[in-house]
Amino acid sequence: MGEKELRELIPIQAEWSIPQLQENLAVALEGSGPALTTATSRVKQVPNEIALVVSTSGSTGAPKAVAISSAALIASTNASHKYLGATPGDSWSLLLPTTHIAGLNVLIRATALGSRVIDNRNNDNYIDADFVSIVPTQLYKALTSDAKLLEHLTAAEAVLVGGAALSEKMKKEAASKHVKIITTYGMTEMSGGCVYNQKPLDGVEVKISNQGLIQLSGPMIASGYLNNDGKISDEFKSGWFESSDLGEFNNGVLKILGRSDEVIISGGEKISLVEVEELIKTILPGVEVITFAMADDKWGDKLCLASTSVINQDELRIKMGNLATPKELFVFESIPKTSIGKPDRRLAAQIASKMRSEEHTSELQH
Repeated sequence: MGEKELRELIPIQAEWSIPQLQENLAVALEGSGPALTTATSRVKQVPNEIALVVSTSGSTGAPKAVAISSAALIASTNASHKYLGATPGDSWSLLLPTTHIAGLNVLIRATALGSRVIDNRNNDNYIDADFVSIVPTQLYKALTSDAKLLEHLTAAEAVLVGGAALSEKMKKEAASKHVKIITTYGMTEMSGGCVYNQKPLDGVEVKISNQGLIQLSGPMIASGYLNNDGKISDEFKSGWFESSDLGEFNNGVLKILGRSDEVIISGGEKISLVEVEELIKTILPGVEVITFAMADDKWGDKLCLASTSVINQDELRIKMGNLATPKELFVFESIPKTSIGKPDRRLAAQIASKMRSEEHTSELQH
């Protein structure tokens, strides 16, 4: 068997305008131009079928380069548009960074519909579009402090919200303001969102492993991870990708229970960081919080909470009980988030650890 034919791989340039990036993505998908990568890479060539290499931190924090074929990206776009009932000429609003699959998908989908992307990032006056893709923090901003953004979302036929869990409270509030929300679930390894409103898109299959982890399959699955030697790993050869998310799949509906690394065992009991966080947000509406775990001799994993304001631990204990009440509270200047608005629990634990050691140093000096 001969060597696979290769094509050039080039990094997406920061100075490219959105129309330039859209054009480069179009020729990458078509095969007449080089494949694109979101990161600088020592690898300069990839197999012909690869159109895009997207960096993702995954669940471990170690960056991985996900190699996605043109066929997978097209399958993802077609499945999304079929669900949305999109027709040629419909438009997409860009409000996400193009360093991630969600932002790149906006450009790819607009190209498929024969329309130019409407770049609404860093804008005060939004230009309306048929479809918008955002993360929950942007929806929160629209509902609480940005009337123009809310107006923009209300004008859309559908607003895709993904990248992190969306609370029922926010979903109901958005519906009451006439924002047509579609929750999305997916990951770079599946070319982005592949489950809409808890139901798999056309061609997507869902299974739950014995460990309770969500497994996904479909024509939009990535080819594998691009290694430093230019070879693509064969993790997905089976046609299935196992996520680090815990879930339940019943009667065709997928319920996300949280990431496996967001469920800790503290004092011998399983605790969901996401559920605790949501509960605190209902008790203290409008207060910014993040839950995370820190290693602890007594608890194993100690349940911790950071907020931008002082919180009364006893007040939480009365309403939440001992198990769900965070054992240590921190006050941060701001809540750490990833570039697409997910709570950055790993960074929160690092900040808290640094605060602890600085406090200890201060005590020693006095």
